[in-house]
Amino acid sequence: MSSLATIRSSLDPALIKVRAHTGPMTEELVRHPADFGLGLPQLPSRLKPASTVKSVCGFCATGCSLDIHLDTEGRALNLSADAAYPVNLGMACPKGWEALTPLAAPDRATVPLVRNTNNGELEPATWSAAIEVFCSRMKAVQAAHGDHSIAFLSTGQIPTEEMAFVGALFKFGMGGLHCDSNTRQCMATAHVAYKQSFGFDAPPYTYKDFEESDVLVFVGSNPAIAHPIMWQRVQMNRRNPEIIVLDPRRTETAMCATRHVALNPKSDLTLLYALAHVLHAEGWIKRDFIDAHTSGYDDFATFLKPFTPLAAEAVTGVSAETIRHLAEIIARGKAVSFWWTMGVNQGYESTRTAQAIINLALMTGNIGRPGTGANSITGQCNAMGSRLYANATSLFGGRNFADAGHRAEVARILDIPAERIPSENSLAYDQIIDAIEDGKIKALWVIATNTAHSWINSTRFARIREKLEFLVVQDMYATTETARLADLVLPAAAWGEKEGFFINSERRLGAIWKVARAPGQALSDFNIFRLIAQAWGCGELFAKWTSPAAAFQLIKELSRGRPCDITGIRDHAHLTASGGIQWPHPDTAGAEPARERRLFADGKFFTPDQRAKFLYDTPLPNPEPPCTEYPFVLNTGRGSSAQWHTGSRTDKSDVLRKLAPRALYIEVNPTDATRLALLANERVTVCSRRGEAHAVVVITSTVRPGHVFMPMHFGTVNQLTHPSYDTHSRQPNYKACAVRIAKA
Repeated sequence: MSSLATIRSSLDPALIKVRAHTGPMTEELVRHPADFGLGLPQLPSRLKPASTVKSVCGFCATGCSLDIHLDTEGRALNLSADAAYPVNLGMACPKGWEALTPLAAPDRATVPLVRNTNNGELEPATWSAAIEVFCSRMKAVQAAHGDHSIAFLSTGQIPTEEMAFVGALFKFGMGGLHCDSNTRQCMATAHVAYKQSFGFDAPPYTYKDFEESDVLVFVGSNPAIAHPIMWQRVQMNRRNPEIIVLDPRRTETAMCATRHVALNPKSDLTLLYALAHVLHAEGWIKRDFIDAHTSGYDDFATFLKPFTPLAAEAVTGVSAETIRHLAEIIARGKAVSFWWTMGVNQGYESTRTAQAIINLALMTGNIGRPGTGANSITGQCNAMGSRLYANATSLFGGRNFADAGHRAEVARILDIPAERIPSENSLAYDQIIDAIEDGKIKALWVIATNTAHSWINSTRFARIREKLEFLVVQDMYATTETARLADLVLPAAAWGEKEGFFINSERRLGAIWKVARAPGQALSDFNIFRLIAQAWGCGELFAKWTSPAAAFQLIKELSRGRPCDITGIRDHAHLTASGGIQWPHPDTAGAEPARERRLFADGKFFTPDQRAKFLYDTPLPNPEPPCTEYPFVLNTGRGSSAQWHTGSRTDKSDVLRKLAPRALYIEVNPTDATRLALLANERVTVCSRRGEAHAVVVITSTVRPGHVFMPMHFGTVNQLTHPSYDTHSRQPNYKACAVRIAKA
């Protein structure tokens, strides 16, 4: 049997018959007609026989565990929340309860599709033909335009093993350089802020801190909608905590808080500096902690002098008295935790804003103890896996491509020539888009993400797609906006149809298991990468990457000695049996780790001198302020706990569709509605300098006069957003652009 046939025969013997042939790439995958659609899952033998399988949810980074109930033939019937798991404690949000439904959607991609150059239609093809098209056309682009003229954009929603495999395949096998993931849209800021301040991308907290704080400060964060189970953990706090929400909009979380501070859009950096100013001026700081465990504080204190409460009031719209009172609340707190999400991350000066939050935690000594921390809440289910192991813009395990020692380590662990590893960093997501427009990148591979919908100023992507000679989309659906633009669609298995692990917001590794059969000829992303490696001619470099279980062992070795060391975790089954395990857990740790663990309890950080750094910059003006022609500031965000990102999965559920708005809406303050003579439920056109969207008016005081809000889940919203980026993290500014409203 040829090497390709060997690969295919190992993919899923019960589902795939291999017709052996003498040469590579000539076999064809054949399935019985009954195999189309969901059918009998092939569960790992160690899970048989079982009536229930525990698997971590594949939506957000809360990382809830679900009990998936199987029938007597091993098919997933339904699910319930895992009462014993330390994350969700028997709770689940609407998306979790409906996690199985998207697998059975009628528009699943079931066979490879190749665009017919004669009629322009996407037409079914065999896997052999599809992989041949992929390799031949990618290589043709490289031959014509250089090795680095191909790129990929990946995701934060596939297992870590698959992320690591494609990153290695693309850079070490295919000779590519430029790749990034959609984690750039949600968590790049947190990654960079932690790395610069702490020396490593290291969220320090555990979810138990929600229950152990006596003061919780949420900055640009709406967990009541975006992370409902985390908000339930806040509600379990028995300390009668002060809950402060800093947000321009009166969100669901703000409504439940003890104090909502409605600051001007993107003025949070100034407000945070003003709070730090007051804390320093009043002596409400932990000088012993600062002197023992940080660097740069005295220079930071000098920098803060101009940020008086009165000066900040003019910028933020928050009264000087309120600023002083907020600082006093923080100073009185015995255990203060600071939490942020996309309201901070998705901004044009987001890294310094995140670090302003970190600075507050450091200067008050609120880190490393129960109920404390500067705590970034992650977006996607495996964004942290992407941050640590995608091998995209940073080398495995948080290493640096430019460091020869790091390259040598990875080469030794993976048993590949060191010269195969690039010595320069990839372009970031926005820079890859720019390079396509500039004609430097000619082929793009999009994996489990929907760039044509979700990327900022999205009309630009549809336009520059014409400059690509080859676009590949690898996804569970062939109907996404991006897949409809593709030259080649590779049908991929989804969560629930494969195994691996995710890393959640609190650094907890959780296993996912296969409980359903992928429809038609869809394959796991892992096995698609195996087929490509073999057909490309670099299969020998990845001989050890035989399965997710084998890849997990490689990832463990890649983590050895790093802050994220997980060498003490045996395998996926160990994760399930332990209720997930937070990193670090090195093999020197000995006994089973505690279920809840924090970082920096010893005051030692991951910088060379083991001190956390105070970092700061002068605030910048909004790159697109409102004006006479575009008088409103548009904010975007999560609209409902029943919606997820571009809706490619949640829209497949009848239940979730009933729980979420079906039409795009815009929230308008009553004062503005009266001035413009707008009525509730009236249709309007919302225009920016880049595009327009049609929406239904919702008149509400949750937004202030001059501000409007639209949910990000609808395809036209990102036709409006402004393409500005944080200079450190390259994360887009989704949260503030200028628009006007007109009656439709």
